[in-house]
Amino acid sequence: MPIHRFSFPFTVRALAGGLCRPVVGALLLLACDVPRLQADVISSEQHAFRVRVVASGLHYPWGMAFLPNGDLLVTEKERGRLRLITGGKLDSRPIVGLPDNIYFGGQGGLLDVAVHPDFARNRLVYVSYSGGGPGGAGTEVARGQLRGDQLHDLETIFKVAPKTRGRAHYGSRLAFAADGSLFITTGDRYHRLHDAQDPSNHLGTVLRVNDDGSVPADNPFAARNDVKPEIYSYGHRNGQGLAVRPADQSMWMHEHGPRGGDEVNKLDQPGANYGWPAITYGIDYSGAIISDQTHAPGMEQPVVFWSPSIAPSGMAFYDGGRFPQWKGDLFVGALKLRHLRRLEMRGDEVVAQEVLLGGVARIRDVKSGPDGYLYLITDERRGRVLRLEPVE
Repeated sequence: MPIHRFSFPFTVRALAGGLCRPVVGALLLLACDVPRLQADVISSEQHAFRVRVVASGLHYPWGMAFLPNGDLLVTEKERGRLRLITGGKLDSRPIVGLPDNIYFGGQGGLLDVAVHPDFARNRLVYVSYSGGGPGGAGTEVARGQLRGDQLHDLETIFKVAPKTRGRAHYGSRLAFAADGSLFITTGDRYHRLHDAQDPSNHLGTVLRVNDDGSVPADNPFAARNDVKPEIYSYGHRNGQGLAVRPADQSMWMHEHGPRGGDEVNKLDQPGANYGWPAITYGIDYSGAIISDQTHAPGMEQPVVFWSPSIAPSGMAFYDGGRFPQWKGDLFVGALKLRHLRRLEMRGDEVVAQEVLLGGVARIRDVKSGPDGYLYLITDERRGRVLRLEPVE
């Protein structure tokens, strides 16, 4: 498939929409306050919309998931709290019953949340987090039955091996595939980057497990003794976006590059090696060369990459009916450049990109809501859940 490199400011269509004061030349990053943001109509290339604040006062929210009735679960990374937005309001009581070994520090804490596809029957909610233990910390996943404001019968279904020292690169995004299996991203833990090329450990991988944490018999390495059987793909840096495309049920992910080299990948090749750090389009934060190769035999190329980095986090394919021109497009949150990015898709190819809500906030996660709206959470001390609503 064609690979697209996007550099600033030449190939990104940036939108001001008459909303707020431009503060950075060609990208038109916007300095906005919340009251004005809610009042104004934003004109994008294909739709006009308003932004509504659904909830505020969340302490560095990280992940969110909808319940079948439209209620929304949101994690707070640093305080390790799982919150519920019900009836359009944030419940003042956090949900209790979370794991007691969550490691807080740096990029660690309570991270993603996912709801079992058969939640209406089994009430199962899954959370990912940096779990402390012998050797340091690592990505873990636990599940429990949500009843009222408590998770009951909590059990840990996955622990990354090995646990390591350090405070960065946990990955930790969760997504259920069409067959009911659970995909989990892990990070290379920053200082263990070369382990991403060694599938005898879990670092720098995408994992696939059954809903109880057991290994699917058809996993690509399930029959091998020298590879972790949960691994679906490897050679990843720090996957912080994971989403199923509703049109064909394919799984997609994105990952942070270092300085440049953020990638979007389609996970359509079980057992594939996505190259990090043997090949990369980025360089080290110090300016040092990580690899002088961008291609290598047996290693996958991204669908699209960004250089310089946008620091992507969270993503969703829009599948609602309220924004018909956006249907099938991929939306990605950007931390570094503080915007929402729309990737216009034609099959598996990204044919255009559009910057929305420039300068509003660090966008940590994105979801296409069951009500047809697009939802975002902002990575702030007083984080918000935002909703994009169309304007006729």
